[in-house]
Amino acid sequence: MSNMRGIDTPVRQRRRRVFREVANLAYTSQNLKDDMEALPYKIVDYEEPKYWESVYRDRAIIRERIRLAMGMSLRPENREHPGHLTEGLEESNIDEKYYEPPLMQVIPSACNACPENRYEVTSSCMGCVAHPCQEVCPRGAISFVGGKSVIDQEKCIKCGKCKDICPYDAICHKERPCKAACGVGAIKSDHYGRACIDNEICVSCGMCMVSCPFGAIADKSQIFQLIRAMQSGREIIAQVAPAFVGQFGSKVTPEMFKTALKKLGFADVYETALGADMGCMAEAEHYVSEVATGKKAFALTSCCPSWSVMAKHFFPETIDKISNELTPMVATARVIKKEHPDALVVFIGPCASKKLEASRRTVRSDVDFVITFEELTGMFEAKGLLLEEIKAMDEMTDATGAGRGYGVAGGVAAAIERCIREYYPDTEVNIQHAEGLTECRKVLALAKAGRMNGCLIEGMACPGGCVAGAGTNIPIPQAAKELAKFKGQAGRDVPEPGCHQQAVQ
Repeated sequence: MSNMRGIDTPVRQRRRRVFREVANLAYTSQNLKDDMEALPYKIVDYEEPKYWESVYRDRAIIRERIRLAMGMSLRPENREHPGHLTEGLEESNIDEKYYEPPLMQVIPSACNACPENRYEVTSSCMGCVAHPCQEVCPRGAISFVGGKSVIDQEKCIKCGKCKDICPYDAICHKERPCKAACGVGAIKSDHYGRACIDNEICVSCGMCMVSCPFGAIADKSQIFQLIRAMQSGREIIAQVAPAFVGQFGSKVTPEMFKTALKKLGFADVYETALGADMGCMAEAEHYVSEVATGKKAFALTSCCPSWSVMAKHFFPETIDKISNELTPMVATARVIKKEHPDALVVFIGPCASKKLEASRRTVRSDVDFVITFEELTGMFEAKGLLLEEIKAMDEMTDATGAGRGYGVAGGVAAAIERCIREYYPDTEVNIQHAEGLTECRKVLALAKAGRMNGCLIEGMACPGGCVAGAGTNIPIPQAAKELAKFKGQAGRDVPEPGCHQQAVQ
C-alpha cells in the first residue's frame, strides 16, 4: 500500500488548487465559459515544463481535472475533436447535486502506464559466484549476461523467490500502485497499457486515487453545484462526519470548525455521529435478538458503502446479513429534514463512496450534496477564510463517544459492543473487524465458510477506517489521535436506549 498519504506532494497541491479555483469560479465568475477556458492557463502559467515533457500535456491534464471537479466527465481522447473544455457546462452549471457516473476516472493523458507486476534486476547486482537467484528460480528464467543476472520476462512467473534471496537487494518488484491499492481487482489496462477502471466491479473507495504518484485518477466533485445552491438563498444545513477533527489544522477546535462552516454560509451544523449513535443502539438490539440467539449466523455492519457494495457484489449470499439500519449519514439527514423540512442537507466527510450512496435509488438518502474535507478546504481557501483565526461562537454536543468513534477502524464494532455490554450485560458478544477491501474479502470468505458464526463483523474499505478516507487532509495516525481526543470530550460514552427511533422512517 502506498504510504505517501499525509505528505503534501505536488499531486495533492494541484488537486487542492483545482478545487480552490473551481470554487472561486462559482463564487466570483461573471462569464463562466470564458473564465473556465482561461483557468488552465492561470494554473499552468509557466513556459518551462515542471512535471511532464511539455506544458501542453500539463495543461491537458489540468483541463480534465477541472472538468471532473465540476462534476463533468472526461472528454474522449480518441475523437479527432475532443470538444471544448466547457462542453456540457450548461448541465453542470446548476444548483443541485450533479455528476455523470462513473465517479472515479483515470485521466489517460496523466497515466504513466506503469508495469502491472514484474521483477527486474537493478544495477546493484554484484554478479556474485553463488547465483542464489538463479538457483531458486522454479522456471529457469534467470541467466547471466556479462556476469550480471537477467530475468527472462516470458518465463518469469512473478513468484518473487529471486528477490527474497538476493543478498544485495538487487532485484526489485515493480507493481502498479493503483492496482496494488485496489482490494477488488477493478484496475485493468487499456490497449496502450494505461490503467482503466472496470466500473462493474469498482466500489468507489478511492484508494487507487490516493495511491497514484502521477495523480492520474480523480473523482468527481459537487462543490460547484453546492456553491450555486448556497447562492440560491435556500436553507442549507451541513452534517459533518466524526473524522473531521484535526483535518483543517491542529489548532482548529470542533467549535471553531462549526463557526467557520456558518461563516461559509451553512445555516446549521449537525454531527453525523448523531446518526451513528442511533445506529449502534439498533445494531446492539439486532445482535442480541438475532445473532446471539442463533437465528442468523452472523451480522455485517453497513455504514461503509464500499464494504457493503463489495459484500453484495462478491458474496451475494451475505446480503441478508448486512444490517438494514440506516447508515449514520442517512439517519442524520432524516433527523435534519424532520426538523428543517425545506432545507438542503450536505454531508461533509472523508469519503468518496458516500457520493454514490447519496445518489442511489434504492434507499432515499435525504442527502442533497456530498463533499469531502479536501474539497471543503478548496471552498474555505476560495473564500479566504482562515480557520485558525476564527473565534468559536458555537458548540458541538450532538453525539456520544460511541458515535464519534465510528470514524476509525474498529470503532463501529467497539461502539456496538459497548452498547451491548451496557444494556444487555448477560449477552456474550463476539466482534470482528476488517480494514482494507483485501482483508474484508478474506473475512467474508471465512464467514461464508461458516467460520465466523455468532460474530458481528465490521468492514471498512479504507485501511485505518474513515480517518484514512480518500478525501482527507492529514496523516492517518495524526487523524486517529485527534479523533480519540474528540471522542473523549463527549458528554456520554454510549447513547440511551430508544434513541434510534428519532430518524424518520
